[in-house]
Amino acid sequence: MKVIANMHICEANARCVEEAPEVFNVDDDDEMTVLQETITDPELQEKVRRAVARCPRAALSIEE
Repeated sequence: MKVIANMHICEANARCVEEAPEVFNVDDDDEMTVLQETITDPELQEKVRRAVARCPRAALSIEE
């Protein structure tokens, strides 16, 4: 699975960080970064799916 973030529409609401802090980070300047783009662990993949679903701006997606 590959994580894709559209930084043009991301508002750094940090919902993704709540679900998968191993994968997403929001810094002190309210900038979101993807810490891991490729996810192979099934448990972490499920967290990323929840993070994508919770993104209020639909700025996150995944490629299988």
